[in-house]
Amino acid sequence: MGATEVLAEPVKLRCGVVLPNRLGKAALSEQLASREGLPTVELLRLYRAWADGGAGLLITGNIMVDPTALGEPRNVAIPAAPDPEPFRAWARTVGVAGTPLWVQLNHPGRQTPRFLSKQPVAPSAVPLDVGVGGFFSPPRELTGAQIEALVERYAISARVLVEAGFTGVQLHGAHGYLISQFLSPLTNRRTDAWGGDAARRRRFLLEIVRAVRAEIGDAVPLSVKLNSADFQRGGFTEEESLDVVRELDNAGIDLVEVSGGTYEQAAMMGLAKNSTVRREAYFLEYARKVRRISEVTLMVTGGFRTAEGMAEAVTSGALDVVGFGRPMTLRPDLPARLLAGEAVEAQRPAPSTGWQPADSWLQLQWYCQQMHLLAAGKRPQPSRSAARALIVGGIKDPLNAFRRVRA
Repeated sequence: MGATEVLAEPVKLRCGVVLPNRLGKAALSEQLASREGLPTVELLRLYRAWADGGAGLLITGNIMVDPTALGEPRNVAIPAAPDPEPFRAWARTVGVAGTPLWVQLNHPGRQTPRFLSKQPVAPSAVPLDVGVGGFFSPPRELTGAQIEALVERYAISARVLVEAGFTGVQLHGAHGYLISQFLSPLTNRRTDAWGGDAARRRRFLLEIVRAVRAEIGDAVPLSVKLNSADFQRGGFTEEESLDVVRELDNAGIDLVEVSGGTYEQAAMMGLAKNSTVRREAYFLEYARKVRRISEVTLMVTGGFRTAEGMAEAVTSGALDVVGFGRPMTLRPDLPARLLAGEAVEAQRPAPSTGWQPADSWLQLQWYCQQMHLLAAGKRPQPSRSAARALIVGGIKDPLNAFRRVRA
């Protein structure tokens, strides 16, 4: 088969749900919530554009399970008193396209800026080191009771959003957020039932998986986004990640999305070592290792450019779903164009300053601003400069934080 035919094949998940093709939009932090942390008209407009774009799966940006714990000023968050009603219109944005729309649930843990939380929480009181002194406050170590409450909060959030009409749930266990912090020996230095060795560091994620599954049932797809590694010396390793996949497979997960990195080592944004960036897909070698130990449906996100490269990865058996996020901020119809056989690449042309701490934030800002253009009914601006993106972000982030209604 040609590349187009390979990518157009449907994918059947363990739960019986069928994805209409092998192209998925990965989660992107849209930064389009209201002052109360709820979906806005702009957010709905953005998802209507993506719903008509031909993807076989859409995954929302991270929805925070605790309205007092935000990674960014305009994160969508589940209210303290969860209610499906404010989320129903968002779930309906797929309309006649019928594209599966899954929610991604998240908690930032220590990765929350000082202007959003004076004292964030984490598995252990290990501060974030990103070369920007004072931007992140040192975290407070969670108590056992607080950890159990967070597990319940994930489960309740999943149930409420499925009741609102979303057709699947993804748990964000990557990129240095709270679940990822529990998995890493660098950030989880506990010696109780939630840390001390790799098995106990996995417990937080596995307890959330069990609790969420109990709330949403077996027929609703449940996914985990997982780091292949966090690319830090002494951190979460590839071997530990493979052990997590085995456990997730045994727990009945329907799809694992592979990514990698943290704020401190942003491999997921193409800011890892050059040998990683040069490859068509950043995490393909790891995916092949996963395939040797598990038959779970795999989605690999990061670095794909051409239909031929995507199809080759699928036909090799290394993965089932090709994920891309930032390219769809510039071409929301990218999946449809690939499936139509157009010679189009998944471009990622964000500018760079050459300084990694600044570039990590610049990448987030630049692509976020492209989404905001789409949300306003405008065309993306691939030529937007680094200076303009940094200035706009530097003004909007503190302003949005000031405006945010505290729970």
